[in-house]
Amino acid sequence: MKISILGSTKPEYILSKEEAIKFGGKSAGICYMPDDINVLLSEPEEKTLKRANMTLNSGHHSVFDHTSYNLILERIPKILAMILNNEGMYTTSEKSARYTKMTPSKREENLYEKWLEIYKVEISKQYSEIDEKRVKKLAQENARGLISVFTPATTMEYTVSLRQLNYIVQWFKDYIKNEPDTDFNVQLKPYLQEFIDSISDYIIPELNSDAKMRKISLFDERENRKEEFGENYCTTYEGTFSQLAQAQRHRTLQYKMRLLNEVKFYVPKIIEHNDNLKQEWLNDINSLADLYPQGMLVKINERGTVENFILKCKERMCGCAQLEIMDQTYEILQKYINNTKDSNEEVYNYLLPYSKGARCTYPGFKCTSPCIWGAKNSLTRKI
Repeated sequence: MKISILGSTKPEYILSKEEAIKFGGKSAGICYMPDDINVLLSEPEEKTLKRANMTLNSGHHSVFDHTSYNLILERIPKILAMILNNEGMYTTSEKSARYTKMTPSKREENLYEKWLEIYKVEISKQYSEIDEKRVKKLAQENARGLISVFTPATTMEYTVSLRQLNYIVQWFKDYIKNEPDTDFNVQLKPYLQEFIDSISDYIIPELNSDAKMRKISLFDERENRKEEFGENYCTTYEGTFSQLAQAQRHRTLQYKMRLLNEVKFYVPKIIEHNDNLKQEWLNDINSLADLYPQGMLVKINERGTVENFILKCKERMCGCAQLEIMDQTYEILQKYINNTKDSNEEVYNYLLPYSKGARCTYPGFKCTSPCIWGAKNSLTRKI
């Protein structure tokens, strides 16, 4: 076997659209290459461009996935990051809202600062063994539920292929044109347009997704889906924007969301049994309902294979994971086990070894950075 590098990402170098098209033309030549790769790479430029244009117009766009761009998106809203992260082909590094202080609008900031201090007090009171630095991070994780998904406060690197970038543009244009101007969409559409305008130099009209008849994958057009558990599973539950953003990291699973008909919010466990704080939290976060805070509940549909669900369990059934997604993952696991016990013995037995608790109880699993909770307390923690 011989492995060679045809190209790579070069820091501070911006590949032109013309160079990207030629790269796709070379890639297209591999499919029907009569000679070796060196002959293809040294062919006349005119031949490469002719093949590239023929491929563009034929709709066989996969060769244009070989060229990728590293985008840095600064001050983008969380919802735009979630839309991008729900599409299958990408690599992303995103500023964490769990562990970094956010700088939202004054309206959000006042409540964020208020609850940041309340959560610090409550966490320290109920878990005196946790150090001050960790308390602050956990307080930030809970307080960020007040920050709007439309607040332009997120920074991320997004690596995407030339084809996918152009497809995303088409999906955004379709959404802007055809989706109704609801309160949510009125806030979303300007950001979609801003994204389109920002990468206009890399739009190739022939490289569009019309033939594929696809749309933005995050938003579910179906009201209801049948719940089922077997070799594959499909389940729907209520969760926050924040939880959904965490879940999207599992790209082997599929996620879709719908806004609820009734406005609801997540109540962090650290205050759920304190009636006064719970009501105060609900009053404060409800005052931001028109901004769609990250702590707002949405309907989430999750689908995948049993093996890929266990991969999710191996990450999320952990004392270091976001509490909401850990609880939800455990709930789905129990439902999966109960629904296959009498109907699918093989799947049931496959799941059973993972039913005893946190991932540190899983067969063959070795934790390289033990948390403060351990196997016993990870599933009962409040933060």
